Amino acid sequence: MTNNNSIKTVRLIIDEVKKAVIGKDKIIIKILLAVLSRGHILLEDIPGVGKTTLALAFSKALSLDYNRVQFTPDVLPTDITGFTVYNKHTGSFEFKPGASMTNLLLADEINRTSSKTQSALLEIMEEGKVTVDGVTHELPKPFIVMATQNPIGSVGTQELPESQLDRFMIKISMGYPDLESETEILKLKSNYSPLDFISEVADTETLISLQKVVENIHVDDKIYTYIAKLAQATREHPMIKLGISTRGAIALMQISKATALLKGRDYVIPDDVMYMYHDVFSHRLILNSNARINNVSTVQILDEIASQVKHPEFDR
Repeated sequence: MTNNNSIKTVRLIIDEVKKAVIGKDKIIIKILLAVLSRGHILLEDIPGVGKTTLALAFSKALSLDYNRVQFTPDVLPTDITGFTVYNKHTGSFEFKPGASMTNLLLADEINRTSSKTQSALLEIMEEGKVTVDGVTHELPKPFIVMATQNPIGSVGTQELPESQLDRFMIKISMGYPDLESETEILKLKSNYSPLDFISEVADTETLISLQKVVENIHVDDKIYTYIAKLAQATREHPMIKLGISTRGAIALMQISKATALLKGRDYVIPDDVMYMYHDVFSHRLILNSNARINNVSTVQILDEIASQVKHPEFDR
């Protein structure tokens, strides 16, 4: 697929999802950028703002198989990974796939389930396969997890460990719609489901092809150094207890490539890095007590680091 065709397809996908998700264009773009970068998405939001509709809209526009799991305390790891069962007719054990055997998995309210089930899902996200009773089963490609969690402090929630948060490429929040968008949603919902009007504008082969185009976007050595300096600055900041891991720096590099493609280029510039900088880095940082005492937020610290790390310059 040529870059021009890729850009047209990416914009078609965005326009299609916008039919069902009103007034959240930036969120749609950010999620698609993560998908194109082979990343997983964490949505932290209150219930009822359209997270499920968003996932369904992407699955339909991209013609992806879709599963949804409501993560309650009684959900078991085998519900996600699958299990083997003895078939008395054949005299052998058969693998029964879990919810993860799909292209797009919506893991709803992931912070309401047990740590063991969370770990099973996060391991699958990293490995791209499941192992049950010593037998490994490859997950379908592409495989995308869109997980939601309620804000920490909600009844029945438990915070995800840092090592698990690091597996998500981005963490974003949809938030409430503005007045104009909410009015439009009410009008649409009173007559029909907006999802009924979404057309399939791509398929799994197209998405895999787009992901390969993103992989081949050029990154100059100065950009690699720039991203490494941003990550290094978080590890040295006096108000940060835990800085950005190498995995986090790689995630920013990958999604910067996808941003470049969206903006019609086959190479990355510093603005591409900054476009998703907060969404990739913010959930990976742990602030120390000094930051909390002074009411300094993650956003403020990331802004400070961005202003201090010099943008690379290129000859025109």
